[in-house]
Amino acid sequence: MSEPFGSARRPEAAHGYHDHTHDDDHSHAHGHHHSHGDRMFHVHAPASGLRRAFWWTLLIFAVEGLGGLLANSLALLSDAGHVLTDVAAIALSWYALRQSERPPTERMTFGYHRTGILAALANAVALILVAVVIAWEALLRLRHPVPVHSTWMFVSAAVGLIVNLSLGFSLHRHEDLGVRSAMLHMLGDALASAGVIVAGIFIAVTGWFWVDPVLSVVIALLIAGGAWRIVRQAVAILMESAPADLPLREIADVIESVPGVIGVHDLHLWSLAAGRHALSCHVVLDGNPTLEQTQQIVREIEHRLRHHRIDHATIQAEDIHHLHDSSLLCSDPGGPSRP
Repeated sequence: MSEPFGSARRPEAAHGYHDHTHDDDHSHAHGHHHSHGDRMFHVHAPASGLRRAFWWTLLIFAVEGLGGLLANSLALLSDAGHVLTDVAAIALSWYALRQSERPPTERMTFGYHRTGILAALANAVALILVAVVIAWEALLRLRHPVPVHSTWMFVSAAVGLIVNLSLGFSLHRHEDLGVRSAMLHMLGDALASAGVIVAGIFIAVTGWFWVDPVLSVVIALLIAGGAWRIVRQAVAILMESAPADLPLREIADVIESVPGVIGVHDLHLWSLAAGRHALSCHVVLDGNPTLEQTQQIVREIEHRLRHHRIDHATIQAEDIHHLHDSSLLCSDPGGPSRP
């Protein structure tokens, strides 16, 4: 690219500027630019892993449910109830992943990526309800302790611990919020199973049956805490909040550091799903650039945004005589605010 035009070029932006062209980009003469990379919303989802996790988790539910009845252990039955929500969580995540792979349509222009967010929210709400039921039953048992058969607790929980750890760690690297909520179910279950094993040993040695409901309360608190974090993340995405790890001012500085850009306003940053970010903004260009120069600037902006995991950008280029509010955020969504 030729030397950027105009005299307002920033010294800090004077280095590292190259013409990065991408086959997936196209521009229009009206000043808008849309990036549609093939990789942008492609889901490398562990669908086969979720399918395997579903059947193994169903087996764990059967083992722990039967073990809980035989041992008369609320902690083990609580863990089995948690596993049952795991089965639903994995099934929903599995379905959501398949849905997210569907191509965009004229009505669903961004595709179906938020199916996973809705599934994660449903999973988390179900977990909170399960935690409330477990805590209530535990309080009743604390008032009226019942005998518990520790051997069945130990054996059943050991099966759940081994399988859940294996399944949970096989999915822990995936960014999809639905998959992460399912993974949270499984790792939380593994932790609960470990607690049940310790409680079973403790009850066998001491005969203190109150340990069982106390452990159940601890399990309920762990379940509710993890679920609440998922609820907050899901709601933030559905409300189109800016990603917490991408400060808006920092992204604006990245855009303004591109040679030829002297300002940015009406900046919007949101997530379509966990790890899939989108942006729209107006950029003010220095001087009177040609269409080709404008395209080069926009491509450079896109290139830098990709380093911040923003793969879908809609950028409107303007000159210094634009009629919009110059504030970073859109303060007047109804229209131009300057004469």
